[in-house]
This record gives sequence, structure tokens and C-alpha cells, in this order.
Amino acid sequence: MKLNNSIQLFSRAQQSIPGGVNSPVRAFKSVGGTPLFIKKAKGAYLYDADGNQYIDYINSWGPMILGHAYDPVVKAIQEKAIDSTSFGAPTELEIEIAELIKSMAPNVDLIRMVSSGTEACMSALRLARGYTGKNKFIKFEGCYHGHADSFLVKAGSGLATFNIQTVPGVTGGVSNDTLTCAYNDLQAVKKLVAENKNEIAAIIIEPVAGNMGCIIPKEGYLEGLRKICDEENIVFIFDEVMTGFRLAAGGAQERLKVNADLVTYGKVIGAGMPVGAFGGKKEIMQHIAPLGNVYQAGTLSGNPIAMIAGYTLLKELKNNPGIYKELDKKAAYLYKGLNEVLKASGQPYVINQLGSMISIHFSEKPVIDFTSAATANNTLFNKYFHHMLQAGIYLPPSAFETWFLSDALSYEDLNKTIEATNNFLTAIV
Repeated sequence: MKLNNSIQLFSRAQQSIPGGVNSPVRAFKSVGGTPLFIKKAKGAYLYDADGNQYIDYINSWGPMILGHAYDPVVKAIQEKAIDSTSFGAPTELEIEIAELIKSMAPNVDLIRMVSSGTEACMSALRLARGYTGKNKFIKFEGCYHGHADSFLVKAGSGLATFNIQTVPGVTGGVSNDTLTCAYNDLQAVKKLVAENKNEIAAIIIEPVAGNMGCIIPKEGYLEGLRKICDEENIVFIFDEVMTGFRLAAGGAQERLKVNADLVTYGKVIGAGMPVGAFGGKKEIMQHIAPLGNVYQAGTLSGNPIAMIAGYTLLKELKNNPGIYKELDKKAAYLYKGLNEVLKASGQPYVINQLGSMISIHFSEKPVIDFTSAATANNTLFNKYFHHMLQAGIYLPPSAFETWFLSDALSYEDLNKTIEATNNFLTAIV
């Protein structure tokens, strides 16, 4: 497999873009080697600047649930673009997608469109603080909620990839208001709440974490957090940038049967375009301006191109619930195949999977939080990544990222992935 064009493009990019990339994980620093420069994608496949084809398990980090360049979405974007790409004024389409999201997601009475998942989480936290009159919040080590200052404390994923433990530019005051504890440790949360009585505005969590690999909540864990929030007047925020409309039509709330007070979404509501949203209970959401005095604004919020793309995708997901059954079936098939070859190899491993999110960890013990993810054999994962890349399979370029399946994947693609994994394991034994 030749990467001559990607190598040349990366060299060129470093002359005008910091590190040659516009998002750090793309630089391949965790796994080594030259990042792929992608030219196009269709269905389950990516095509790089050298014309190589790859089975895609990133899917733009989640939103391409039906695959790349899904024809109805592409057509809708083309037709809407004729009317202009932005207005900075209200449109009927914004109402329609808000109504559609409300009809799919539990506990969403009102929803505000923004331009990214980072902005959605930042705004939801500001709203929780304004609503409760308290400043502190709890997040979990390894959970990533975007790069707003408050969230860059023990944020997993990209920061773990680059071994960044403290972030210059984030003030001590901001850090002091950010309380952290291990994912899946309910007692640690109870201790933090007791030590900061009546000071905590919110608990924000990825209900299924995706930024330390796929990490599944222990039985009763989310329910325990919900109980704490009810007892202590704390706003419970689900960051569903990854899980929203992916694990079920109603996201993790529906799949796991746990209610959040506020929920945040990312590019899935734009079918992969730059967009986000936060929504939730009317009692809380009515504190956002212009109804209330918690300010949030954005010229591109509700951008018509993003809205029509997201509306088209979400409507398809709502009208065809069998998509989720098929996604689960494919994920279970992949899990079974990977499990069989890993078990036969004798190599220590853990596979975490829920719905169409899955990850492999070369570990001798369960991977339930950031510490256990970080102590896995991630050097071996890096070798695995490059083996799979050479086999035409594009995995996330970090052991700290979940894989995402799309419905466009065929069973032939899944078999090729299992076979390539088996070849890697055979080579290292």
C-alpha cells in the first residue's frame, strides 16, 4: 500500500497548519506513521489521496450511522444549498428538526441548536450553573466533553493520546470548580458530593464512554448517579454526542432506561456536518435567553444546510427502527468473530461492546475506567492498528477511542476485519 500523496500532503500541511492537522488525534502521534489524507468516502469505505480503499470504523467519529454520502442526505443538501448556505435568521426547518428530536429523545421538552458538541456541552454546563446558582461540577476521568476550559481536566482521549495531564491556558480557578473521579465508581461520587455539599451544579457523563475506548457503565451505576442528583438538586447531564441516535432512536436514555435532566448532541444531528444541540426539561431550559438570563448565542446555530442533513438522517432512523436491530446484529457478529480469534491466540484481551460501539483492549483485566484502559498494552494496539491499516481497515488511531459501526458495513467487511485480526495475532505469537 503506497501513501506517497499522503506523505507529501502531510509535509505540506505542517508548513501552514499546527502539527499538520486541524484536530490533534489525526496526526497519528499515538500510533506513529503518516496520517491518511482522505479524498472521498461512500457507504462503508474511505478512499485516501493515493486511491487506497479502507473499511471505515470511525465514521466521522460516530454520526455516519447509515454510511458515508448517504444518497437522500446528499440530495437534500444539494437542493437546500440553492437557497443559500446561511441566513442568521429563523427558519421553519429549525422547528421541524426540533420537533423530530423531541419525538425521538426522552425528556427533551426544549432544544437549542449550536454549532458543535463542544459548544453544546459548554452551554449545558453554563445553564446548569445558572439554574442552580452553584459553580462546581463533577466529570469523570477519561470522559471527553469537548475542549472548553472546564472540561480539559483529566479528559481522556486526545489528551491521553498526547500524554497531556495539565493544559496551559486553563486557569486554576476553572480547574478548582471541576471535580473529577473515576468512571464506574459510585462511592467516589458520593464522597465528592459530601465534601462539596450544596456547591455542585451538575454531573456530566458519557453514559457509554467512548474516549477511553468503549467503556460500559456498571449495572446500577447511572441509576445511582440519578438518585444522587435527585437528592442533592444537581443537574444530571448526559453527553450523547457519541451515543445519541446511535444506540437507539432515543439514544442512551432509551437504551439504558435512565433519565437525564439535560442532554447534549453533536454532529449526528447534522448527519456529520458541524452542528450540535443541547436540550432537556422545560423547567431548566426556560432559563436560556431569551426566555431567561443564561446567555447563549450563535450566528450559525440552526444553519439550514446542517439542519436539512440532520433532519433527513434522523427521519430515516425514526421511520426505520429495524436499522438498530441490524446494527446490533452486525456488532454482535463482529464481537463473536473477534472474540474467537483473540481467545484462540492466547493473547490477553478485553472486548467492550454495546450496540454499534466496540473496542479491543490488550489487557489481562477488565477495562472499566480510564486507569484500566491506560494500563492495557497500548503499544501492541499501535502495531495492531498499522497491521489493520495495511489490510485496508481504518480503525481509530488511538487505543483510547471507541470504534463505530455503520449499517453500510457488509458481512464480507466484517469477515475481512476478523480475518485481518487473526492474521495479526498469528504473526505475533
